[in-house]
Amino acid sequence: MVSYIIRRLLLLIPTLLGIITLNFFIIQAAPGGPVEQMLSKIEQGESGFLSRVSGDNSKETAQSFSDDGSSKYRGARGLDPELIKDLEKLYGFDKPMHVRFFKMIKDFLCFDFGKSFFKNKKVITLIKEKLPVSVSLGLWSTLIIYLVSIPLGIKKAVGHGSKFDVWTSTAVTIGHAIPVFLFAVILIILFAGGNYFDIFPLKGLTSRNFDELSLVGKAGDYLWHIFLPVVSLSIGGFATLTLLTKNSFLDEIHKQYVLTAAAKGLGQKQILYRHIFRNAMLIIIAGFPAAFIGMFFSGSLLIEVIFSLDGLGLLGFESAITRDYPVMFGSLYIFTLLGLVIRIISDITYTFVDPRIDFETREG
Repeated sequence: MVSYIIRRLLLLIPTLLGIITLNFFIIQAAPGGPVEQMLSKIEQGESGFLSRVSGDNSKETAQSFSDDGSSKYRGARGLDPELIKDLEKLYGFDKPMHVRFFKMIKDFLCFDFGKSFFKNKKVITLIKEKLPVSVSLGLWSTLIIYLVSIPLGIKKAVGHGSKFDVWTSTAVTIGHAIPVFLFAVILIILFAGGNYFDIFPLKGLTSRNFDELSLVGKAGDYLWHIFLPVVSLSIGGFATLTLLTKNSFLDEIHKQYVLTAAAKGLGQKQILYRHIFRNAMLIIIAGFPAAFIGMFFSGSLLIEVIFSLDGLGLLGFESAITRDYPVMFGSLYIFTLLGLVIRIISDITYTFVDPRIDFETREG
């Protein structure tokens, strides 16, 4: 097992490099880069954004005209070419693409993701500031989904065709059909100062006086704030995992080894948890990394917006819109690394569920 883990860790390097390389050149080729974003602000009269480039003469620089109207940037017509060069230097575009790429790779090896183009903060600082929100949403939502769906799916498989199976299938399917944002709005109307009850807060992860609370008070305040967002994010995930668990267990229940175990006089619970469980759970464990990463980063964007939570989902969306390359590439690097590590952890978990699995016999 140790040699397998070492091989997988070594495989992280080319995988990360390939993903970062592909995204770097695709994103660099896309129109609307940071220079064009700044030129758009200049065109809209937001000359204050030029202070970092041209100092006190920013207004005059923005109003100066070029003899040559040609430029590779949209919105550059009529602006001083020196201003364009200053903007390129500010964002590092005065260097060739391959030089920028190798510099980025060198910096990433030291976990130096640079500074945001537009937020005037280091990327790692931004990620640390937003991480608690995304960790809270992703971790609790995934945990609740798995703790509810797996036992529910097992019970549905054991009682296949019963009234319990029918009405729970109906309930989770309806929950899955309701869009996350719509369910969040319904919860706000019902429980967050809408037309009915004013029980839960609508903004932030903690209260303003959080630091003044006791340990128990802090835990209660945190759970009070995170309850509605987590419920909203979890409700749509029950159906997929519940039905996957049910179908996986049903498939195993009808296999020959189960009939053999029953013929030997083993009880239903012994057969279910000693024999069926470890085989049926493999497919569920296999889907955990993708489910966790999806819930952790991409699934929470709408919830963050609706409940005024400033997390990684919103940060990634804003950086993509504004072409904030350091934030985009830094976030991508961390998310990809985390996803690959979770995949390795998922493989290791296989051996605990089913000791018959031996990764040492596999090649790479």
